[in-house]
Amino acid sequence: MKVLVLDNVSEKAVKILTEGGIEAVVNNDKMTEEELCNIIGEYDGVIVRSATKITAPVIAAGKNLKIIGRAGVGVDNIDIPAATNAGILVVNAPDGNTIAATEQTMALMLALARNLPQAHKDLKEGLWNRKLYTGVELRNKVLGLIGLGRIGTAVAKRAQAFEMKTIGYDPMVSPETAAANGIEFKPLEDVIREADFLSLHIPKTKESLNLINKDTIAMMKDGARIINVARGGIVNEQDLYEAVKSGKLAGAALDVFAEEPTTESPLFELNNVVVAPHLGASTKEAQINVALDVAEEFVNVLVKGEMAKNAVNLAPIKPDVLAAIKPYLNLAEKLGKFQAQLAAGNVNNVKITYSGELAKVEVTPLTTAFLKGFLTPQVEDSVNFVNAPVIAKERGIVVEETKSAEEGDYTALITVKVNDRVVAGTLFGEDDPRIIQIDQFRIDVVPEGNIVFVPHIDKPKIIGPVANIIGENNINIAGMQVGRKEIGGKAVMMLAVDTPLPDVLLAEIAKVDGVEEVRMITL
Repeated sequence: MKVLVLDNVSEKAVKILTEGGIEAVVNNDKMTEEELCNIIGEYDGVIVRSATKITAPVIAAGKNLKIIGRAGVGVDNIDIPAATNAGILVVNAPDGNTIAATEQTMALMLALARNLPQAHKDLKEGLWNRKLYTGVELRNKVLGLIGLGRIGTAVAKRAQAFEMKTIGYDPMVSPETAAANGIEFKPLEDVIREADFLSLHIPKTKESLNLINKDTIAMMKDGARIINVARGGIVNEQDLYEAVKSGKLAGAALDVFAEEPTTESPLFELNNVVVAPHLGASTKEAQINVALDVAEEFVNVLVKGEMAKNAVNLAPIKPDVLAAIKPYLNLAEKLGKFQAQLAAGNVNNVKITYSGELAKVEVTPLTTAFLKGFLTPQVEDSVNFVNAPVIAKERGIVVEETKSAEEGDYTALITVKVNDRVVAGTLFGEDDPRIIQIDQFRIDVVPEGNIVFVPHIDKPKIIGPVANIIGENNINIAGMQVGRKEIGGKAVMMLAVDTPLPDVLLAEIAKVDGVEEVRMITL
């Protein structure tokens, strides 16, 4: 595996990649899109910070790209839809700069409240303007938080130490979760109306672009203040300028801007606007942490074949959830491969039931793993955890997830019905996947290697002739399982063989009296 490392990402990240068995190529030159397109094709992955843009043409040129990493939180410089459509994983480092961004927010809030940058500037220029810069205290003020993720809740915790009242809104957070962090959950408009200090901690999306504009500012308290350490463009800078200049707002503190880098803005003319050149993640610790986090993700994905914890174009997986489902990911994928090779005709419906312990956890990654295994033998394009759900949807496959708390004979069970065929699997021990059911038949098959699947009538002179055909052609039978529902009824035979049977032998087995079907399955 070969990874391109750009934008002066920490050397410690390069060390992790190298020690993990990845060839890391460092290029800290600023490259144009064309230059990047010319070289990206030879790499399996690329790591960037904020300077380099990974655009749709770059992604199209990256024929071998499997993963794109952002050593930081924001991924505005990466074309996520293009990466997803190409089946390329995009990861970031949401935890690495949490403290840095949190402390920057508190620093700007304090600087804004006490006019520190302005007073500092004047005093350095020989002016003692003590009366001019009378500030306000944070104690007993209302801090309104838009966005209650890692940074938003960390800011709330620190603001509460200043005896501020913290209120907040986040469409992805429940009132109970907010309350557990000491935040009173309120509708967005109420947060805007009630805040003395309004702090933003949300990504820039179509919905959040220009969220803070002349209309929402008009809803705010007279003399309120705005802090933005999130993303430029969430605050309409012209509308903010007018509001501060008119006295509607007492001031603002901005670490980010709609266009970056920027050295000219009407906002810079206002003495009660505190600005910084996007320093939210600019601490020594944060720069190292985000690089290490991304590098570790690359090793896990490219070398170890594991799922990413911080995928941007996949639903994030909490550590406790990943720990619970990780042993079952391989089983789910094997069930998918197995069903794909049994499926006859067009597949319209996939129904997956998770029973026992699996009914208590988030199982969407397991469903994705099943789809990855199911689609891989059937499509020409590369199928992975990113694009498997997209490909299934494009092919008109309806996927249903259900849960059953009933454990039955097994602690945890995955049962998959594709059209009318049912296959179920479980784990024996911590890492011993087994297929324990095909349709109505109970079996015990290790899902690996080459398996000959032979549904037949339960009667004498079937198992022997089938085994003889295989043996006479110098193919070793490593194991066999037979399952039946009742004497003389339908049955199924599963033979593990050392090498796949050619079509001519499968046709010969199919001629044995009582054999209903023959399939060669390779897992």
